[in-house]
Amino acid sequence: MNTPKFLSKHVVFIFLLLALSSCGGDYTWGWHVIDPTKQAGQNNIQFLIGGLLGTIEMSIVAILLSMTTGLLISLPGISNNKYLRAINLFYVAVFRSIPVLVMILWTYYGLPVVLGIDLGLFAAGVLALAICDSPFQAEIFRAGIQSIDIGQHEAAESMGLTYFQKMRLIILPQAIKKIIPPLGNQFVYMLKMSSLASVIGYSELTRRATELVVNEYRPLEIYTFLILEYLLLILVVTYFVRKLENYLKRNERIQNPKAAKS
Repeated sequence: MNTPKFLSKHVVFIFLLLALSSCGGDYTWGWHVIDPTKQAGQNNIQFLIGGLLGTIEMSIVAILLSMTTGLLISLPGISNNKYLRAINLFYVAVFRSIPVLVMILWTYYGLPVVLGIDLGLFAAGVLALAICDSPFQAEIFRAGIQSIDIGQHEAAESMGLTYFQKMRLIILPQAIKKIIPPLGNQFVYMLKMSSLASVIGYSELTRRATELVVNEYRPLEIYTFLILEYLLLILVVTYFVRKLENYLKRNERIQNPKAAKS
């Protein structure tokens, strides 16, 4: 499937739906607020798109922190020690149960009171998102590591590698290739969940849209534009994740042609 054509077809389809919807019903549409042919509309569009950088920055930092934490939490989960496995199970069970919105609010308003840690809007949002996503990352890494053939572990140990050398040099590089799709899905999830940081005032896509609604009193039109922003952003990210998957598959076929044929 040609992804650019796929994107353009869906975007055109959505705009056609919007055009048709404006023709019927009792609601008086006010598309002038985001009309690119008018100066006011251009200013509003520029203001809305200005939140894109905040969304991407928060999502990237949060997903990196979440992946790092998830990897560290996944290692006790594959241990033979029952106490280490209990740490993994406890962490995953607890933090997977907390809603993201509640965690964002508690991190921003609760940490200054409970621990005396006063985080800014960006840091509070990143920390809350990373904490809530890390249990899922831990399960993804655990499944990826456990999918590697036991012979790879035995071969690494026979070479005299330590546990961390084995993981860093042999196991994790193979596991990461297998977990690229779920990691990509989690990044898409992170991009969408970053919208919840708007409740504490962080200036990202959703916060910008809400502020413009207060000024223009056209919520339906502005939030429709917000949907299109997220749609295009997610489709672009999905496209590049698939490109990365295909690239890794081609490399694997080149490096190991016998395995590819089998």
